[in-house]
Amino acid sequence: MSSGKLYLIPTPLGENALHTLAPYAIEQMHQLRYFIAERARTARRFLKTTQPPCSISEMTFFELDKHQEEASLVAYLDPLLQGQDMGLLSEAGCPGVADPGAQMVRLAHARSIEVVPLVGPSSLLLALMASGMNGQSFAFHGYLSSKKPELAKDLKRLEQLARKHKQTQLFIEAPYRNRQVVEQALQQLQADTHFGIAADLSLPGQYIASKRISQWRKSKLPDLHKRPAVFLIL
Repeated sequence: MSSGKLYLIPTPLGENALHTLAPYAIEQMHQLRYFIAERARTARRFLKTTQPPCSISEMTFFELDKHQEEASLVAYLDPLLQGQDMGLLSEAGCPGVADPGAQMVRLAHARSIEVVPLVGPSSLLLALMASGMNGQSFAFHGYLSSKKPELAKDLKRLEQLARKHKQTQLFIEAPYRNRQVVEQALQQLQADTHFGIAADLSLPGQYIASKRISQWRKSKLPDLHKRPAVFLIL
């Protein structure tokens, strides 16, 4: 028996953004009955908004906890090994990119299961596209330190990397700490360094701005409290 395929299914970056998904991705998703997701409740709610052809109760969900042992995650692949196709859903954006789904993809490859990535919104690429910064060479660093002294060091380190390699540095933060990041960036980065903010990407309240630190210091700062954002340095 041949194995099923693992489809990597992007999800909108926020509410009321179903239009950002490619129709073919939704069509493929509607053919699946098995899903792996970080939170089953979120996945069910998302699938319901797409008006699937069958009841949500007919679908099986496996919750992906980043703290799980690999041995227990391997069992999630059983439907695939039995010939059933499965979908891997991210909480927002693309599975496997700044997302624990990468581990499932790795396990699938190790068992020669075909992996099929579907087109959809990626906050990192959208932010980079809209920043005007170097899109030929860039690096994503995930979350920086949450403590101010260490955050200041992290920002200076990324600035040095950007200058040395002429490479755009991207990172994210928990939405409730966005203000702290911006304040530290304005204090720690050099005046001619470019700093970009991209918040609520693809959503009605989208905010994107890219300026030198000297310009940011003269500008009215946006209210970023509890708004998902990507930050860029060059």
